[in-house]
Amino acid sequence: RLGVSWTRSGVYSSAVTKANAGADSGVAGVLSLRIVRKVKPRPPSTATDNHLDVRDTARCLAYCVAMPTLMAIHAHPDDESSKGAATVARYADAGVRCLLITATGGEAGDILNPAMDNDEVRSNLAEYRRKELEEAARIIGYDDVFMLGYRDSGMVDSPDNANPAAFVNAEYDEVLEKVVTLVRKHRPDVFLGYDAHEFYPHPDHLRVHAITIDIVAAAADPKWFPDAGEPWKISRLVASLFSRRGMLAIHEVLLERDGTSPFTEWIDRIREEDLPDVRTLTVEVSATMQRARDALRAHATQVDPDGFWFQVPIELAKEVYPYEDFQILLSNPPMKEGIADLFAGLTGAASE
Repeated sequence: RLGVSWTRSGVYSSAVTKANAGADSGVAGVLSLRIVRKVKPRPPSTATDNHLDVRDTARCLAYCVAMPTLMAIHAHPDDESSKGAATVARYADAGVRCLLITATGGEAGDILNPAMDNDEVRSNLAEYRRKELEEAARIIGYDDVFMLGYRDSGMVDSPDNANPAAFVNAEYDEVLEKVVTLVRKHRPDVFLGYDAHEFYPHPDHLRVHAITIDIVAAAADPKWFPDAGEPWKISRLVASLFSRRGMLAIHEVLLERDGTSPFTEWIDRIREEDLPDVRTLTVEVSATMQRARDALRAHATQVDPDGFWFQVPIELAKEVYPYEDFQILLSNPPMKEGIADLFAGLTGAASE
């Protein structure tokens, strides 16, 4: 699928060779949107100005075969840009192959940008959101986007939720088998999913959480979905967390500096004692925080460019809390809590 080459400067170039839209993912019912990007892992150590010797070629091929891989699953287009996006961008820049699974087309989403709220967009919202997803994925650095093909389920008791095509109305094992097939085919080292979503119990998010909890055992056990490929054991399972401590740190600085903060309602609503006690991994992302914001802005139907998400100056956010937080759901080998590398102990290529 990828055209691979080392340049004289040691830059690894991955260029997609198939058409972007509607590519065959190799999994029934799953649409692949292939993204073009360039990444820079370790260059060959013996490269000269004009050629690579046999040892360098062997190292290049070995790297490509054993390329560290991160796979993320999200409920809707735009979730990939608001949950862990800066972390994925960091690892994409480090040469990690980054793959995105998007469960639904986001058809039930509200149009939150006044500039996009018109009849044409409303009539073709799914198509707009697919194009937004492609652009956001490109900005973040994903290599492939796999759309599972389900309809946005909307909220409980809504007409969208009752639609037979809705994600929540699909047979659970059918959904799980699609994700297992992708995992066994692409063999991720790290899988990024959802926590229990206590503060935003959207039906689609809760179903993604259920898939997250089951995916390691299902992908590794040959008795589960025996026709879905050779079993694969995911080494590390994490879930993107709502960071109250990060929000609180920025909130306090804004109150001291400006006397006001866009986070006041959130801080009042979500108390520290209400948060679950979970093992937490924190990833430093100052270099890619702006990319995450740019990716979120690419979802032009879903975010107001002057809205809540962009009210904190990026330089202030970098200074006060340049991190993203994740719940450690499973890790083999074990890892400690705190500020760490998502791939620590799994592979040297991802962390250098």
